[in-house]
Amino acid sequence: MKTISRAVSLAAVAAVGFTLLAGAPAQAAVGEVEPIDLQWSFEGVFGTYDRDALRRGYKVYKEVCSVCHSMQYVRFRNLAQPGGPEFSEGQVKTLAAEITVEDGPNSDGEMFERPGEPKDAFPSPYPNPEAAAAALGAVAPDLSLMTKARPGGADYVYSLLVGYEEAPEDFNLTTGSYNKYFPGHMIAMPQPLSDGQVDYEDGTPNTVEQMAKDVTHFMMWTAEPKLEQRHRMGFQVLIYLVALGGILYFAMRKVWAGAH
Repeated sequence: MKTISRAVSLAAVAAVGFTLLAGAPAQAAVGEVEPIDLQWSFEGVFGTYDRDALRRGYKVYKEVCSVCHSMQYVRFRNLAQPGGPEFSEGQVKTLAAEITVEDGPNSDGEMFERPGEPKDAFPSPYPNPEAAAAALGAVAPDLSLMTKARPGGADYVYSLLVGYEEAPEDFNLTTGSYNKYFPGHMIAMPQPLSDGQVDYEDGTPNTVEQMAKDVTHFMMWTAEPKLEQRHRMGFQVLIYLVALGGILYFAMRKVWAGAH
């Protein structure tokens, strides 16, 4: 639990560092707009993940988001686990083999490179935070736990991705981009998505809204990979408690039946 809490804190701190603009005051509560309220399949007591949306979301992350953002707490083998995208083992091996991993030392005491394996974590686009800051001007936050690190969760992440607009005439946009849903409305990250940017093999329309929804769905899973298991367990506990309550009620009536 300490590791997860620390990861959330680091992601939140990194996000602030990446999105707050140099010289611009923090305006988290100024002109704040409520995020779009979407109906997600994973919401509610019986919520589940949409497997097709998860697979499309992984594709959006891989082809767009991973250029700047890491997901260091996700390993390729997780993509095959129940409750997630549920890629086959063969697909996971193929996806992992597309990356190169530095490993070692070998018997000669030297580091070496090898193709990625399912046990490996998603690669970071930069070797260290300093390299990321030099390339981007700031450190892009890790996305593994992002939907849990932001008030509004999945709704906020989706809204942010579709919230890029032309700045109003009365808004002083000094640098960066205007985003309707970002606190203060000035965001350092340029608009990441555009229509047709990612090809969907299943024929789903590849609009900005659809890609934003799919990658947010995927990011929700990376932050809550055991969500379906928890929902099932919670439902089983409720059934058990109802049954136990019924048994205790009738037992009490039986015991006290002759008392009146």
